[in-house]
Amino acid sequence: MIGRLTLSDFRNHADALILPNHSFILLTGDNGAGKTNILEAVSMLAPGRGLRGAPLSAMVRQEGGGGFGVAAEVDGVVLGTGAAAASPERRQVRIGGVASSANALADHLAIVWLTPAMDRLFLDSPGGRRRFLDRLTLALHPAHATHSARYDAAMRARNRLLADLHRADPAWLSALEAQMGEHGAALAGARADLVARLNAMLADQPDEPFARPRIAIEGEDAGDDALADRLARERRRDAAAGRTLSGPHRHDLAVTHIAKGQPAALCSTGEQKALLLSILLAHAALVSATRGQPPVLLLDEVAAHLDPSRRSALFQRLRETGGQVWMTGTESSLFNDLDDATRLTVTAGQVFRSAT
Repeated sequence: MIGRLTLSDFRNHADALILPNHSFILLTGDNGAGKTNILEAVSMLAPGRGLRGAPLSAMVRQEGGGGFGVAAEVDGVVLGTGAAAASPERRQVRIGGVASSANALADHLAIVWLTPAMDRLFLDSPGGRRRFLDRLTLALHPAHATHSARYDAAMRARNRLLADLHRADPAWLSALEAQMGEHGAALAGARADLVARLNAMLADQPDEPFARPRIAIEGEDAGDDALADRLARERRRDAAAGRTLSGPHRHDLAVTHIAKGQPAALCSTGEQKALLLSILLAHAALVSATRGQPPVLLLDEVAAHLDPSRRSALFQRLRETGGQVWMTGTESSLFNDLDDATRLTVTAGQVFRSAT
């Protein structure tokens, strides 16, 4: 768990210090006060671009000096990340005071989130669902981020060469395709492992009060040893398309409402939210059982649209995960059922201990 969180010139927070002393950290305040900004800061303690997917320069406080910093103490180790004013788009990471890579953060914390923007996850592009799948996979397989970064780098380099195929070095193309094959196999294997184990966990979950889903991976089955050979055969096709058309970057996450036998995209908005919550809760239990360390959950406005009985059930299931849960809401009354919580009020970029 995060024992201490500090923010410096992050979004609208000039200087914030949070000392959680419970599993639940509740952030309440008006819209625009900076609640979600705190969740975003926590999400930056994981590989990737955080829960908003924003450029680093967008995270810098407008009145600040051009850089920002986020640091947290986790099991006696200080994790820090940020950007300097001189290089606003270059992410810096330090673990235990030593410069490191963002991917190494996954060895210390597993972080998963739900935000209001994800309510349309099943209706939006495959890319959003693939990022969600990878976030779940990363919590179970910390090396997933490294394989993803190396696969993407090799694919970008291959695409550049294919833009002028008749002048491209075949040996260099083969080397890049071999890298894509190696890291693509690791990506696809980790995703498949996550899906199989998560479905097994979901099978033991009750149908109520949240809908029980079944998940699957759709798209190219190209994460095997044959991917490099397939890419070599498809060079002309990919050159004409201007992009690589085979590989695990084409995967999509398919979710089915088991009781209704219906794809999530055809379910109601409330049912889609319930399916996401079921996945998140089962995933938290899976990560806890596998890593011996439950994930940190970031839930932005997740309780606002639940009726009181489902809200109470959600809090109980979250408590059973044994993990640290950061939640936001505009009304403190939403969290009346939680008496074991660190309660904070956020006002215009300032964070105060709540009286109740």
